[in-house]
Amino acid sequence: MFGRRRGMESAGSVDSQRTATLTLPPTARLLSCRVLDTVHQPVRQAKFEVTDPIGRRVVSGETDPYGGFTAAMPEGEYRLAVTAEGYAPFHGATLVGDPAQLGTAEIILDAVEPPRLPQPGHWELDPSHSSIAFAARHIGFARINGRFNTFAGAVRIADRMEESSMHVIIDAASIDTGLRLRDDHLRSADFLDAARHPTVEFYSERFIHRSGSRWAVAGALTLHGVSRSVTLDTQYLGHGTGLEGEPRAACRATAELNREDFTLNWQSMLAAGVAAIGASVEVALDVQIVHKA
Repeated sequence: MFGRRRGMESAGSVDSQRTATLTLPPTARLLSCRVLDTVHQPVRQAKFEVTDPIGRRVVSGETDPYGGFTAAMPEGEYRLAVTAEGYAPFHGATLVGDPAQLGTAEIILDAVEPPRLPQPGHWELDPSHSSIAFAARHIGFARINGRFNTFAGAVRIADRMEESSMHVIIDAASIDTGLRLRDDHLRSADFLDAARHPTVEFYSERFIHRSGSRWAVAGALTLHGVSRSVTLDTQYLGHGTGLEGEPRAACRATAELNREDFTLNWQSMLAAGVAAIGASVEVALDVQIVHKA
């Protein structure tokens, strides 16, 4: 098994009143691990995934507040992957059910430096290397995916990243789901009402560092003539130089919106009361920005 091991730990919890035990099926074995940093502090909410020898996922989840996870599974050989924000990923093999490897394994993750932030100044969004996409539920189980084809934006990077700002303008009529009839409906007064509200805009003056390369970009989204507070969960991907020597930086951001918050209330009900289109809309932005001298 991987990592270093401590003594066997019981599958259960103990308090002053009683002992709770876990009963396993006869063929089940326990895989028990703790994820720690280099000074032996627990890494909370690290993501783990156990796969079989041909790559099929067996179990996955997150570590508990003590950095631990325990999973019951059939005896055999497996691969384990552990990832956490700000740490180098771990990949290793384990043999579950080997009597010589009983106990709780320790997985030590090495910290990594977050990507260097872009230089202060004015940057412009590059539409040819960026995308603004969305997805919504259709008839309760399917997904409709779409994007906006026309947009522009600017970012001012301050000396302190937290004091930076950004402004993105989207052409509402450029919505594209790959079906003209549906797109015409989305542009109509039932939805975006692009004739009366031709743009969708997001403006932020609040960049909040969460950890590693993760940031929250909090601002106001104006859609269908209604403004609401929205926070983009953002991963900064780093910066480099383009083919013509221009400085570039990139990030990926996501948010979940409720379209009814923006008075996009049109709905058609199908049999058994199933909504044709769900209220929740997932938004994903893949963005490159270019420094303007």
